[in-house]
Amino acid sequence: MPDHPVLLALLAMQRQNWEQGVASHALLDLGLDALAARFARDTAVHQGTDGRLGTIGGEQGAVNSGACYEAVVRAGLSAAAEAQLAWITTTAPRAADGTLFHLIGSREVWADTVYMVVPMLAFAGLPDLAVRQVEGHRRRLCTGGLYAARFDDATGTLVAPEHWGTGSGWVAAGIARAVRLDPALAGPLAGHAREVLDACLAHRRADGLFGNVLDDPASFREANVAQMLAYTAFTGVADGWLPRSYLDTARSLREAVEPLVVDGLVTSVCGAPAFDRPGTSAEAQAFCLLAEAAARRATGEAAGGAAGIAGGPVAGGA
Repeated sequence: MPDHPVLLALLAMQRQNWEQGVASHALLDLGLDALAARFARDTAVHQGTDGRLGTIGGEQGAVNSGACYEAVVRAGLSAAAEAQLAWITTTAPRAADGTLFHLIGSREVWADTVYMVVPMLAFAGLPDLAVRQVEGHRRRLCTGGLYAARFDDATGTLVAPEHWGTGSGWVAAGIARAVRLDPALAGPLAGHAREVLDACLAHRRADGLFGNVLDDPASFREANVAQMLAYTAFTGVADGWLPRSYLDTARSLREAVEPLVVDGLVTSVCGAPAFDRPGTSAEAQAFCLLAEAAARRATGEAAGGAAGIAGGPVAGGA
């Protein structure tokens, strides 16, 4: 695993705190606990005085640091974890109903937040708060199972109304991870994860992938949505809230991404740093690994799987 091409490419990338957090989830799921602990220690080194983990370069994200929480707890960094939890549960800016705002100095609710905080709250033993966050985001952003990116609570309007593929992916994957961490959440949340998954799959393109805007055929091809949904489907099967018939779908999603892995880099994804055009990103690298780990749990397969993703020959590589 240390010479895994996708992991090596991920380690070479600069990462913001949510990317560090999602990467640590992948490491934990792959059993690379010692490496995940190193990731966690660095987010604690960069913890702000307000409790947000990994705050570098004037970080304005109010919730992205929550993705770092699980690895920090597992690494035994209790003081850092407690400060992060206090920020999310008490101090971070939020609407009157408790729904968290994504940025400091803004009243916008973002789909991304579901992944950043719902698994964290589940892991912290706060299932009621986890459900409230999903419900608050769903009311503002979801139509027919598809998520818009951003809602302005100050005006009561969607400021990014397009059905953004990665936004729906963040929600589905966030719920899947939360249910894995607290199986009791399957009752209130798993049905919605399946609703989002099915709604996205209805817009799958002929190449097996999706558009950046799910229901806009003219939007650019985006491969990370497929990885996020593969992770969701494999996790749902492994944890018993999706029927095993979803295994074929999950496998086909990974297979559709496989030709786009070039020298360990997952290409044709929303590219850093603006995520508004095709490129590469640390989060896409992490979700490639998360989907691989989830596939192993769901199928019992050993390390490997789709060639080019799990360490076999890589398109354009050796």
